[in-house]
Amino acid sequence: MNPGELQAPDIEWAALSPSLIVFGAAIIGVLIEAFAPRRSRYAAEVVLAVAGLAGAFAAVVALAADGRATSEAQIAGMGSLAVDGPALFLQGVIVLVGLVSVFLFAERRLEPAAHGRAVDSFTAQPAAVPGGKAEQEAERAGHVTTEIFPLLLFAVGGMLLFPMANDLLVLFIALEILSLPLYLLCAMARRKRLLSQEAALKYFLLGAFASAFLLFGVAMLYGYAGTVSYAGIADVVGGEPAALDAGLASTMGNDALLLIGGAMVTMGLLFKVGAVPFHMWTPDVYQGAPTPVTGFMAAATKVAAFGALLRLLYVVLPGLRWDWEPVLWGVAIASMVAGAVVAITQTDVKRLLAYSSIAHAGFILSGVVAVSEDGVSSVLFYLAAYSFVTLGAFAVVTLVRDAGGEATHLSKWAGLGRRSPLLATVFALFLLAFAGIPLTSGFAGKFAVFRAAADAGAMGLVIVGVLASAVAAFFYVRVIVLMFFSEPKPDGPSVVIPSPLTMSVVALAAAVTLVLGVAPQFFLDLASDAGVFVR
Repeated sequence: MNPGELQAPDIEWAALSPSLIVFGAAIIGVLIEAFAPRRSRYAAEVVLAVAGLAGAFAAVVALAADGRATSEAQIAGMGSLAVDGPALFLQGVIVLVGLVSVFLFAERRLEPAAHGRAVDSFTAQPAAVPGGKAEQEAERAGHVTTEIFPLLLFAVGGMLLFPMANDLLVLFIALEILSLPLYLLCAMARRKRLLSQEAALKYFLLGAFASAFLLFGVAMLYGYAGTVSYAGIADVVGGEPAALDAGLASTMGNDALLLIGGAMVTMGLLFKVGAVPFHMWTPDVYQGAPTPVTGFMAAATKVAAFGALLRLLYVVLPGLRWDWEPVLWGVAIASMVAGAVVAITQTDVKRLLAYSSIAHAGFILSGVVAVSEDGVSSVLFYLAAYSFVTLGAFAVVTLVRDAGGEATHLSKWAGLGRRSPLLATVFALFLLAFAGIPLTSGFAGKFAVFRAAADAGAMGLVIVGVLASAVAAFFYVRVIVLMFFSEPKPDGPSVVIPSPLTMSVVALAAAVTLVLGVAPQFFLDLASDAGVFVR
């Protein structure tokens, strides 16, 4: 190359096609919001979101069929992105969760019609003062907040980048891309507007702190290794001499920077997975956010964040295993115990599911601690199983309603099994899956992570996990008893008949829960084949 001549970067566009398709659809969605007539935006945005996510899933399948998950795994994007088994497996799960979530976002039969027009779960004017004149005028005019679909696509795009990030700066950028749309979506509930805005503010403030911790950790790791590349940092941690940067001569190789930086980046990721003690945001945000957003966030964010955490620990910091493994033991035990015990005291079904998700973060960390290919594959399978159970559970919550909207107080679910036996049975199936009862996906997932942990010598963690599962089973069964063996209240809630959109979500989630529980071997093998990171 001649001096002063610029060379075009060599980027493997095909390997990055799932993310590019989703981001392209999101940008087109923004253009629709800017230029399309208001009356045609809803249909256009729904079709675009479904088409974009379906195309992204097809791209993931094509890459996997091309061997990118196994023998043809590669580092793409000038070394900043990894296209390998874990990345493609988790991308497939995230895209499917996003696709199913579009149906929940698009549901327009649950809320009473406003001025003769069907409405969804999102406020007509998010920027207006709750209950103010501007909001009332927007409702009378029949406005619909169709911006939720581009926001969903941007969040999914960030989540697709998160588990494949092979560079600390890309990791941070992906974190912000997935987080910022979620902060906005949490504030858009049609009912309980103040609670929704409070949830969004808490999520934003605590999320900003977590992002700051992660960014400080990135700076420290750069000071230690002189690079933000995962491979470069791993080489320095492994003892290989790094190319000396004169500006970093006084810091490179400083183990204090390595330990503190690694801890801070890990803290930022543990915040996203909702593990103790970084879980404080979870109950309030799950309760206040629109339930379709809660379901999407609870499923997809956990999948993406655990993917990023696995790559950080297994690719960048395996040389520090004896430093971070005891810490993750403590975090896993605290998450399992705190999530299971505190859930017993909850009287709101969304808060109960929030603490349940905290306990499940601990269960998944049991597989992470295994530090083996079996550990990776067990975590991948657990995340796939958990995501669909979670989506199905929150989809059911949207259907139980009274005059004030969703009836989330547990006392209102008394006798639901007599009022709507089919819906109560499906919700009981999801609760049994959360509890890890045999013949459900939850049992197969827990068995996989506990077996991986036991094979790695973490029997103490397995024992705590089994005991925490027994405690958690108590409050799951309590809800089932409440639904089927309690008298329904005369003024109790009703079950709204949804459109085929929500029906399909509940049916798909129930089918996946049963299939992964009754015949999990094919999917366990799929996760096993995808359980190797490219380095």
